[in-house]
Amino acid sequence: MPAKWASGGFSARPPGRARHQGQSGKPEPWEPECARKRLGLGWLPSGESRPCLKGGEFDVYLADQEFNIDAVPFQDSIIRIGQNADKVAFLIDAKDYFRRLHQVLRRAKNAIWIVGWDFNPNIRLRPETDETLGGLLRSAVEANPQLQVRILIWAMGPIYSGKTLKFFRKMPWSDHPRISLHFDLKHPVRACHHQKIVCVDDTIAFLGGMDITARRWDDRQHAVENDLRVSPEGVPYEPVHDIQAMVSGKAARMIGDIARKRWHRATGEAHAPLENGEVDWPLDLPPALEGCRTAVALTEPWNWSCKGRREAIRLTHDALMSARRHIYIETQYLASFNVAKTLARRLQEPDGPEVVAIVTRRSHGFLEKIMMGNNRDRLIRRLKRADRFGRLRVMYPVVSNGKGGEHEVLVHSKLIVVDDHFVRIGSSNLNYRSEGLDTECDLALEGVTAEQRLAISHFRNDLLAEHLDAEIGEVAAMIERDGSMIVAIDTLNTRIRGLRPFIVDVERGETSSIPGTGLIDPREPFWPLQSLPAQFGAMASWLRGALSFSSGCRMRK
Repeated sequence: MPAKWASGGFSARPPGRARHQGQSGKPEPWEPECARKRLGLGWLPSGESRPCLKGGEFDVYLADQEFNIDAVPFQDSIIRIGQNADKVAFLIDAKDYFRRLHQVLRRAKNAIWIVGWDFNPNIRLRPETDETLGGLLRSAVEANPQLQVRILIWAMGPIYSGKTLKFFRKMPWSDHPRISLHFDLKHPVRACHHQKIVCVDDTIAFLGGMDITARRWDDRQHAVENDLRVSPEGVPYEPVHDIQAMVSGKAARMIGDIARKRWHRATGEAHAPLENGEVDWPLDLPPALEGCRTAVALTEPWNWSCKGRREAIRLTHDALMSARRHIYIETQYLASFNVAKTLARRLQEPDGPEVVAIVTRRSHGFLEKIMMGNNRDRLIRRLKRADRFGRLRVMYPVVSNGKGGEHEVLVHSKLIVVDDHFVRIGSSNLNYRSEGLDTECDLALEGVTAEQRLAISHFRNDLLAEHLDAEIGEVAAMIERDGSMIVAIDTLNTRIRGLRPFIVDVERGETSSIPGTGLIDPREPFWPLQSLPAQFGAMASWLRGALSFSSGCRMRK
């Protein structure tokens, strides 16, 4: 059975969990000494930590180091090692996220950390005003002589999203000694830095699917015509749905540690955590959860000097295998056949959970359409063939176009809710590159008390109500009465705004990934040069052995 680990060692095997099956087919004894090391995936010998991020390990993590598809579903805690979050809020769509971010940034006293795939200082967090994000950060450092702002962005993000190089030069808002903007290109070929993090004074942090950039803002109505939903250049864009988590306390400090490690690796600068943060939780924001168990799962690619991390995909498998009644998913991409294998297994169980997946339908760009779109359809076909008991819905959201028709809403969120006890929010899509190529960060939240579990089910029901244009009370009452998300969806999905099924021919067509998927959506780095040091080392060892043998033969002669 896989091991839960933290820096420096293993925890005990969770009760009720199957042990790992060895090559002989018999369970291996649950001893750290028998853990084996495998490149990029592997277990670590007892006491060995992962040296992936230079400057030391984080203090705390979660996630299985191996997922065993043959293990029985488990019902005990998913998070074995973690920190409690003082407060947690679920910020649905960017209007809510940007509003809360604006509140917190203005209160910063010492440190603002921003880590992202993209960043645009010209956006307005409150689009009804003229204040830009860059202007807000500049006014914050001028008002607080101790405040440092550090922004770390994937170097190709602004080029990919905005087709511009202007953010690479000094601009009036960033021309300040306490504002540092750095572009990170330290990653394998074809990879990207996909984490989406903001941490303020190690006291409040945000993590999820949204970068602080253009074409993210929208409200929960997702109206096709919205004068506020425009790019900094004034160009309208389509409705978009996303989710961000907001946390305080030790969980925020943990996210701050991740930002500092990323900064150290990219710039060589080391920064210590803050001892006493001073940012208060907004008084007008009731937390959804208080004192809940929280942990972070990272994805980082391996290279010749670093084993990498694949915590997020193992967290995903663990969460799916723990489900009793309901699995609710929102994802931009549904193209991981590893995840599909786990979902298919759960659907084949007579008493397994329902699976509802809300996914983007429209693909943008030729390669995305050919690869991600077709792989999504093949994956859905595979899941439908496995759905022997009618417990699967894969759908996309639509709103009225104002002309009697429908308009699709882009789903950009990366979310899994399992029953009423577990939530995963972060940057990881359900595609291959998010499993081991890109840099990802996901937050795991676990409800233990009755109040916490009620809050998690309320969060899921709130999302369903938004997509179905229904009242949250209607959704909650139907799920409570029938024990089924699918019954609630089928009953309430009667309006112009709602959820639409993916039409896939179940009988005919392929159910495996398209040939060449590994080139377009690779699961891990494929640097030929990355393996050269290992090859040279193996060759040198062989030569030393050959020379020693030859020398020994001559001596014996």
